[in-house]
Amino acid sequence: MRMEGKTAIVTGAGSGFGEAIATRFAEEGANVVIADIREDAAHAVASAIGASAVGIGVDVATRAGNIAMRDCAAESFGRLDTFVLNAGVTHKNQSALTVSEADFDLITAVNMKAMFHATQVMADDLAAFGGGSIIATASTAGLRPRPGLVWYNASKAWVINACKCLAVELAPRNIRVNSLCPVASPTAMLSDFMGEDTPEIREKFQAVIPLGRFSQPRDMANAALYLASDQADFITGVALEVDGGRCV
Repeated sequence: MRMEGKTAIVTGAGSGFGEAIATRFAEEGANVVIADIREDAAHAVASAIGASAVGIGVDVATRAGNIAMRDCAAESFGRLDTFVLNAGVTHKNQSALTVSEADFDLITAVNMKAMFHATQVMADDLAAFGGGSIIATASTAGLRPRPGLVWYNASKAWVINACKCLAVELAPRNIRVNSLCPVASPTAMLSDFMGEDTPEIREKFQAVIPLGRFSQPRDMANAALYLASDQADFITGVALEVDGGRCV
């Protein structure tokens, strides 16, 4: 039980990667706060996990939302060991010149500003029990960007760089900071990544992945579990590619 006695907050955990990560943590003994802007989805996942999970509806892009998550962990489980910033949004695959300002603002708020708030709100709680782990969902798009998703790609490159900077700054407090870089996955955002969801376009996207398939939620869950566990207690500042070789 690699997470026995630990408490984790996972954002965007009402479905997809977040749900898989939270469920995997619970399987390994963790108490988990399931956070999602869709409160009903958060509670549904928490109910499916059982007594070791609690759901909360929050906007991760706000300071109030992050305070609410922190307080929920403290009140429900008495501590905080891991914070997984998994919530994310994208714009539809298109020219950088046609993305709306509203979409750009949403991307910067959810993918970037949420990390600013989370770090400032959670750092003291993570340090209070001897240190902890921050894990952010980035993307292979932040390492090997391609046209069509320019502003999303840029936000994920920002996440990777911010994690590396924070890894150094928070190291004296024994807080490790890493990011996960998945390749395209059959989650709710896949159609936006592709622009149009057809068998032919899916085949085109999948063809550039050496191991021959999209990433699955279980791939991200297993990678996050490793980074959150004591097995990775000397791993920080890493952008872990969970991509079947896409970035090689």
